[in-house]
Amino acid sequence: MAATAVEPSALVGGSVLRRSKSVVVIDDPYKNRYLIAIAVTLAAVLELVDTSIVNVAIPHMMGTLGATLDEIAWVSTSYIIANVIVIPMSSWLSSFFGRRRYLTGSILLFVVASFFCGAATSLMGLVFWRVVQGLGGGALLSTAQTTIFESFPPEERGIGQAIFGMGVMVGPTLGPTLGGYIVDAYAWPWIFYINVPLGIAAAWLVSTYVRNAAHQKRSATIDIPGIVLLTLAVGALQWMLERGERLDWFDSPFIMLLAAVSALSAVLLVWRELTTDEPIINFRILKSRQLAPGVVFAAFMGVALYGSVFILPVFLQQLHGYTAWQTGQVILPGALASAFTMAVMGRFGGKLDARPLIVTGSFLFLISMWLLSRITLDAGQDEFFWPLILRGVGLGFLFVPLTNATIAGLPVQQIGQGTGMFNLMRQLGGSLGIAIMATMLSRLVKVQKAVLTEHVGAYDANALDRVAVLTRGLIARGMDAITAKQQALLILDHQISAQASVLAFSRLYLVSGLLLVSALPLLLIWRVGRIGDRG
Repeated sequence: MAATAVEPSALVGGSVLRRSKSVVVIDDPYKNRYLIAIAVTLAAVLELVDTSIVNVAIPHMMGTLGATLDEIAWVSTSYIIANVIVIPMSSWLSSFFGRRRYLTGSILLFVVASFFCGAATSLMGLVFWRVVQGLGGGALLSTAQTTIFESFPPEERGIGQAIFGMGVMVGPTLGPTLGGYIVDAYAWPWIFYINVPLGIAAAWLVSTYVRNAAHQKRSATIDIPGIVLLTLAVGALQWMLERGERLDWFDSPFIMLLAAVSALSAVLLVWRELTTDEPIINFRILKSRQLAPGVVFAAFMGVALYGSVFILPVFLQQLHGYTAWQTGQVILPGALASAFTMAVMGRFGGKLDARPLIVTGSFLFLISMWLLSRITLDAGQDEFFWPLILRGVGLGFLFVPLTNATIAGLPVQQIGQGTGMFNLMRQLGGSLGIAIMATMLSRLVKVQKAVLTEHVGAYDANALDRVAVLTRGLIARGMDAITAKQQALLILDHQISAQASVLAFSRLYLVSGLLLVSALPLLLIWRVGRIGDRG
C-alpha cells in the first residue's frame, strides 16, 4: 500500500499508523499488554506487601534501633498515611507528569527509599524513608490498574484486571509470612532490600513498554488548597485509625482532635473540588450510578478482607502456636484458589453479569467465615484448608467483576480518577477493618472471659476438681504443694483466657462475613452489570 496519503504518524481505531519507507505499518497498541500487566502488577504487589511485611519484624527493629513499641509503630503508620494521601491524587499526577514518567519515577522512588530503609541506623531515619517509600508506592495501585485497563482490548480487559487482582489479593495475605521467613533466615533490613532488584526490573519494563495515554491532558494549574485539604482529611483519618485502639479511641483528646480535623478537612475538600475548574480529585464522577455504589462496596470489601486477613494470623500464632512460616503454609492454598478463580473470572467474567457473581462470592466468603468460626483449639492445619479455599474462591468471584462493573460507565479519560477512588476506599476500608477487629478482639476477650469465669467460682465442683488434678500432676513432677496449687490456678486461668479468645475470634469471623453480605443491596443501584455495557 502506498503511503502518500497518510501522515507520518496518526491514531486510527486505536492503532498507530506510521510510515516506513513506502509502506504504512500499523503498530498494535496492545501487543505488549502482558508485559505491561506483569510489570505494573509486580510494582503494585511490592507496594502492598510492604504495607504488612514490617509487622513481623517490629520486635527485631525495636532491639536494633532502641525504640519503644509506640515509637516503632510509626514505621507502619507513616508508610500507610503517605500511601493513602497519594492514591487519590495519582490520576492528576499521572496527567501532569505523563503516565510512563510518573509510574517509572514512582517505582524508582520506592526502590531508593527501600534501600535506605534497610540501611537506616536510627528510628527517625527509618520513619523518614518509610514516608518517601509510601509516597512512591501510592502511584502503584490506581495508576497501575488504569494502565492495565487501557493496555488490553475491551474484550480482554477482564484478563488484565484478573492479573492485577491476583497481586492485590495475594499481596496482603502473604506479606507477614514472607516477612517472617526473611527475618528468620536473614535479618530485618532484607525485607526492604528485596524490593530493590524486583523494583528495578519493574521500572525497566514500565519505561520500555508503557505509553502515555492519548487522552491525558496536563493541568494548567496546581490545586494547592486541594492537596493540603486532602492531606489533612485522609492523613488525619488514617492516623486516627492506626492509633485509636492504643489510645482508647474517643476517650483520648488527641483522637477527638484527629477526628475533627479529618471531618472538617473532608467537607472543605469536597466543596473546594466541586467549585474549582481543575480539581486534584474530580468528585463529579460520583454521579455515575456505577461508580458511587461500587466504591462504597469496595470499602465494605476492604473491611471484610483486611479484617479477616488481620485476625487469622493472630489466631493461628497466638492460640495454635504456629510460626510465621507455618501460618503461611495454612494460608497459601486459599491464596492460590483466589488467584485461580480470578484467572477464570478474567477469561469468562466479562461475558456475564457481574451482580450474580458478586453475590455468589459474598456468600462463599460468609460460609468460609462461618466455618472458621467453628474451629476450636484442638484443630489441626487440615481443618483450615476448606474454609480458606472457599474464602479464596469467594474473593476471586468478587474482585474482577466488581472492579470492571464499577468503572464500566466511565469515559476513558475518567478511568484513572475512578480507579483512584476505588483503591482509596478499599484501602481506607481495610484500615477501618483492622481497627474494628483489633478493638473488638480486645473487648470481646474480656467479655467472654468474664462470662466463663462466672462458671469457675471457688465453690464450683468441676473447677475444684480441675485444680486438684492439675495440682497433683505438678506435685508429681517435684513441686511443693503450695507452689503447685498456685501454678494450677495460673494454668486454669490461661485455659479460660484461651477459650475466651476462641469465642472472641469466632464472633469476629462472623462479623467479617456479615459485613460483606450487608453491602449487597448496593448492587441494586447499578444500571448494568457487564464490562462492555455503559451505565
